[in-house]
Amino acid sequence: MATEFVMGNEAIALGAIAAGVGVVTGYPGTPSSEILLTVSKRNPGGIHVEWSVNEKVALEVAAGASYAGARTMVTMKQVGLNVAADPLLSLAYIGVKGGMVIVVADDPGPISSQTEQDTRTFALFAKLPVFDPASPEEAYAMMADAFDLSERYGTPVIFRPTTRVCHGNAPVAISETLRPRAPASFVKDPKWVIFPRLSYENHIRIEQQLPVIGEEFSSYPRNSLSGEGTLAIATHGISSAYIAEALAALGDAVPAHKLLRVATPHPFPKRLAREFLEGVERVLVVEELDPVIERELQRLAGEQHLPVDVLGKGSGHIQVAGENTVDSVTRALAGFFGLPVAPAAHCAAAPEGAAEPPVRPPVLCAGCPHRASFLAVKRAMRKRKSVFCGDIGCYTLGNAKPLDMVDTCLCMGAGITVAQGLQVVEPDAVHFAFIGDSTFFHTGIPGVINAVYNQTNIVVVVLDNSTTAMTGCQPHPGTGDTMMGEIADKIDIATVLQAVGVKHVETCDPLQLEAAQAAVLRAADAAADGVAALIFKAPCIHVAPPGVTYTVDAEKCKCKICFNQLGCPAIMSVDGKASIDPALCYGCDICLQMCPFDAISTVTAETTGEVQP
Repeated sequence: MATEFVMGNEAIALGAIAAGVGVVTGYPGTPSSEILLTVSKRNPGGIHVEWSVNEKVALEVAAGASYAGARTMVTMKQVGLNVAADPLLSLAYIGVKGGMVIVVADDPGPISSQTEQDTRTFALFAKLPVFDPASPEEAYAMMADAFDLSERYGTPVIFRPTTRVCHGNAPVAISETLRPRAPASFVKDPKWVIFPRLSYENHIRIEQQLPVIGEEFSSYPRNSLSGEGTLAIATHGISSAYIAEALAALGDAVPAHKLLRVATPHPFPKRLAREFLEGVERVLVVEELDPVIERELQRLAGEQHLPVDVLGKGSGHIQVAGENTVDSVTRALAGFFGLPVAPAAHCAAAPEGAAEPPVRPPVLCAGCPHRASFLAVKRAMRKRKSVFCGDIGCYTLGNAKPLDMVDTCLCMGAGITVAQGLQVVEPDAVHFAFIGDSTFFHTGIPGVINAVYNQTNIVVVVLDNSTTAMTGCQPHPGTGDTMMGEIADKIDIATVLQAVGVKHVETCDPLQLEAAQAAVLRAADAAADGVAALIFKAPCIHVAPPGVTYTVDAEKCKCKICFNQLGCPAIMSVDGKASIDPALCYGCDICLQMCPFDAISTVTAETTGEVQP
């Protein structure tokens, strides 16, 4: 064993490698993205790793490999599970041969997601076992358990870390010995073909199997029961760490109590929970996000006619939304135990008179080509009734003022399809659908085909920055790079659009502002006779070198158009004049193109007083 200080996502990846995983697929989504990347970096050889075009495809590729006996892992975030739901619910009935672990990273808060959905509830719906790690160390160790259970019962297993586990860091003992795996091969069998009669029989098998797994989970050492008393706490995951800190902060005044930590919430470890409830009068359940453990304990108490009050989200003792914190848990425990506590008793007091940190809303990076794309469309359409449908990605941030260019945003790929619905109801407006290059491949293509087939007049704007920027600059089919280190043929977005029947397809550089505006007008006119597509192609600043930086001549600055219309974080107002922060300027020169007074120029030795190298 060698101890490494690793992120939770790295621990998950290394745990899968140690467990003998053979195929890893996924789609990037915060907070899960680093898992697949780590497998790629630490690949000992022989593991197939791929970013699939979406989560549904990733799961289906892994299913095929698992049918042949390979251990497989699929990675995604909680909203990605929605995309993968169709094959997953069927796969729960079909089953697997090689162990399959589906890592679904939940995002309480939410910190970087559209929803706060709880994958534990999805596991209950899908009738699948779920593992819920509390720390990077436990996540590493649990991976082997998850693979083993998957193979023993022939079922996919959901592995549900949350953001604080995924992005937390800890010293983890990493095994230097990998599990040997027998060569995989596919054996033809009717069981791999889903039919109604087979599904009925498998449904019965699943219902019979779940209580057996639940009984096994009652003896699983990571489900822990400790303490004694008539008061009790039940928890799981990262909340168990908050409880430990909160109890330490409350100190010796805390009365005797029982503590149950549930690491496998479904199927629920009933026998262990029944032991936990024995002799208890009141239980506080501390969990994120849904009251999964709370409901199971309430049901068990009812079934067993136990005189116990189960408190939690339903009773208002625990917040119903957002992530827990040490402070919120400390207050909840203090209230439960009848103890006084200051609002942040466990924290060091802030210095008297200390200012609150400023609110910093998310914005597009300085130099981001998406800002130029939005500006070109906004300027070109300023005299025409227009609606701007957004999508999931960096470009969602185009909703911020002064751009204000995202009127709708629902889910991956929905910008194109929502625009179609709006156009049907309001045909006198020009409806734009913005979508990124990675999202275009993820779920954008079917929407385009639908618009062409149903002859819906919309403008599809593909913001092609040559990467999957928001989740960490992962490659996609349009970049030609694969996670196996190979170079594939790039899939050209314009060619795809033309192939599905889009008549007007134009590619331009959004950083050439006047030319981009003219291209927008041509696309808007073409959309009167069907789907038109405009591809704004310019690399993300994180994959392209910076250009020269710019400065403002305060004496020439008259209007602050750059400040009021562009919204670039490198431009600020100083003494009523626009000013460019050289540390942030990336050299896109859109502000230079906008300035009507020639007040903006390239930074030179003369303007800085420094000698240029």
